[in-house]
Amino acid sequence: MSEEEGQNPGFKVVDKRGRSDEEETEASEEPRGQELPAADFSTFLLSLGTSALYHLGLVKDPESGETAEANRPLAKQTIDTLEILQQKTQGNLTEQESQLLQNLLTELRMRFVEAGK
Repeated sequence: MSEEEGQNPGFKVVDKRGRSDEEETEASEEPRGQELPAADFSTFLLSLGTSALYHLGLVKDPESGETAEANRPLAKQTIDTLEILQQKTQGNLTEQESQLLQNLLTELRMRFVEAGK
């Protein structure tokens, strides 16, 4: 960048794409009447499990109410992620968390095999 360009840029870029301030405020507020569950490890595991079921086509889309088309590679990736979490957190989980993770993986693996038939 030359010395001349640094002193007089000539124009200013302003990105006006995206949401207006009002839309951002509405999006950041919690939906009325719905309290979100506390963010903990069990909730995280259940969220990943629901994602895997969605990708297997076993859970309806919350917005449209229609069952999603199965996407086995994405389901497998989510199940693999849960397996990695199981390996990396071994010995650091409560008994309840460990049991939840094991049961979730067992159920998802069975559903994955059934969906492939």
